[in-house]
Amino acid sequence: MLRIHFTPHDLQNIRILRKPDPLWELICSMCRLDTGQGPLEFGHWRRSVRARVEVDRVLGAALQPLRTLVPNIGYIPDFLTPPTTGGELSYALDLVRGTSRTRLVRELTRLGDSQVLPSWTVALGRPGDKGLAMLIRALDVYFGAALQPHWSRIRAVVGNDIDLRTRTLLDGGTQALLNDLYPLARWKPPVLEVDYPVRRDLRLEGRGLLLVPSFFCWRRATALADPALPPVLVYPVAKTPLDVARATGDGVGRLLGRTRAAILADVARRDGRTSSEVAEAVGIAPASVSYQMDVLRAGGLVESHRAGKYVLHSATALGLRLLDVR
Repeated sequence: MLRIHFTPHDLQNIRILRKPDPLWELICSMCRLDTGQGPLEFGHWRRSVRARVEVDRVLGAALQPLRTLVPNIGYIPDFLTPPTTGGELSYALDLVRGTSRTRLVRELTRLGDSQVLPSWTVALGRPGDKGLAMLIRALDVYFGAALQPHWSRIRAVVGNDIDLRTRTLLDGGTQALLNDLYPLARWKPPVLEVDYPVRRDLRLEGRGLLLVPSFFCWRRATALADPALPPVLVYPVAKTPLDVARATGDGVGRLLGRTRAAILADVARRDGRTSSEVAEAVGIAPASVSYQMDVLRAGGLVESHRAGKYVLHSATALGLRLLDVR
């Protein structure tokens, strides 16, 4: 658990990044690329990137240093995600390029405590060393191949979350904004308790907190490891069932119809859904969900089972394949 301690001044200095941060999306996407996490949300994207790696030697070469510095689990050096305040990728890469040798050594030493690092990392940032330039190039190549083709959708999904958070802030103030982070975090004044893989305490001490919505962040929020850096909390944005259904291609919608495609996408994304939960997520009447669920079940796309007083619905293997999820 990450416990973020607020002062009264910090509550007056909570900000929301107004667009996706290119390096946070890049780093989070790297963590999704080599795992099976989020099969519905990221499965199609993941397969498309892997397919491109097989034929694009430049992209394959770029992934090698990135996989060294961005493990799927554990510590990731903070210098890879400088405080860009939503700037363009070129500006963010300039900040990475300007990282001091002292900081590089400190953070790479910490990374080296959990894995064996290749020799090029030892000289990173030394005068005349080309390793940092190679890393910048790798970040740029990967972003252009894996994220740039999808950037308009990423911006749209993140923008929807920003609009929602902004309305919450305007209607209810900072307390409502922090409460609305549930279930990712629980606001217990003056502490925000965040679901986190290790136990940490972060004291804001008047610096405020920047909330960074992220498309590729998954399941739980993340933060910078160094408490001395400007505090940020990166959290996953919600992908609505209709957004997810559209992401799998128009063919599913044409085959099943928009409503059934949305229902199938919702139960595939959240295993074990009740009819009332599906109705609320998709925006239709519970009676309509029951009828549509019968059709999907008869087609072998959904299965249902009773758990106590509830009937829970899940997507079958056929349903997942139809949504292009593996």
